[in-house]
Amino acid sequence: MITTNGFVELHCHLREPGFEYKEDLESGMAAAKAGGYGIICPMPNTNPVCDNVETLKYIQQRAAQIGGVRVLPVCAMTKGLNSDELVDFEALHNAGAIAFSNDGRPVENMETFKQILQEGKRLGLVMFSHAENTEFSPFDNRSEYTAVERELKVVEEVGGQLHFCHISTKESLELIRLAKKKGLNVTCETAPHYFTLTGRHDEARFKMNPPLRSDEDRLAVIEALKDGTIDAIATDHAPHSIDEKTKPFESAPFGIVGFETAFALSYTNLVRGGHLTLEQLLEKMINNPARIIGVEPFGRVEIDLEEEWVVKASEFKTKAKISPFEGMKLYGKVKRSEYV
Repeated sequence: MITTNGFVELHCHLREPGFEYKEDLESGMAAAKAGGYGIICPMPNTNPVCDNVETLKYIQQRAAQIGGVRVLPVCAMTKGLNSDELVDFEALHNAGAIAFSNDGRPVENMETFKQILQEGKRLGLVMFSHAENTEFSPFDNRSEYTAVERELKVVEEVGGQLHFCHISTKESLELIRLAKKKGLNVTCETAPHYFTLTGRHDEARFKMNPPLRSDEDRLAVIEALKDGTIDAIATDHAPHSIDEKTKPFESAPFGIVGFETAFALSYTNLVRGGHLTLEQLLEKMINNPARIIGVEPFGRVEIDLEEEWVVKASEFKTKAKISPFEGMKLYGKVKRSEYV
């Protein structure tokens, strides 16, 4: 049994306001607590989009009423996530936005992206990149790594702090590794599904964006975790209704849930698998993500490292009780989370 700080989640989707049938703040926060998280950073693709102080304050106030897990919202980079009109970064930051991202809707106009990084640099803000080039299918590695490549060129030109979300390909990791060697202020995360699973296109519970990749990519992700190219492990917890996630693969939405399996998947595959020490894993789930967003870890979590358990999505706290890890045997069970 170990006791440690609560995990810090850089990248999740709580769906409220607007999509409460998929998840709401109460169910999402309960799932995060069950997974051992002390801080979670929800993305802005809600309805209305979290691109204004009013919506930001609604999320903050609802989370405070529920209590427990600390919710630090990520706000949009552009208004409505789909235009070139920048949000009021300064007003949102002053109101408590922890970072900015157009997650799910990549900023593909590099002139706009340049303005975003310049504003970030001026105000000392971290920008989160959903690196996707929509000229390619998301199932093509080029969709990710060509977007990483063009965004790194902008960072090299103007500076600023850029964090790459959900990195999944060998080529992207090579580019980020080189950028770090050059001294650029870039960080990145991956998610447990990218070092645990490989591509399956038969069931919607295996459908997420970026998609599951090849075994070569999976091994490259593990290597990048080992050598420090990947700074953090996030979940990209992205719940949908059972009706949506039991549709045929082609018509189902992208996204899986991750709060309640993240530590056990990481501990089982990376620590027990001989790739990372427990201390290195905790760095990537607590200290590094906290450093990236400039906060102190919050909460305490008690974990039984020896407990073996089987994933049963029907027992999840999230509303989205469906998982690609169903039936998988894992080690490391979160026993208690406390927030003071």
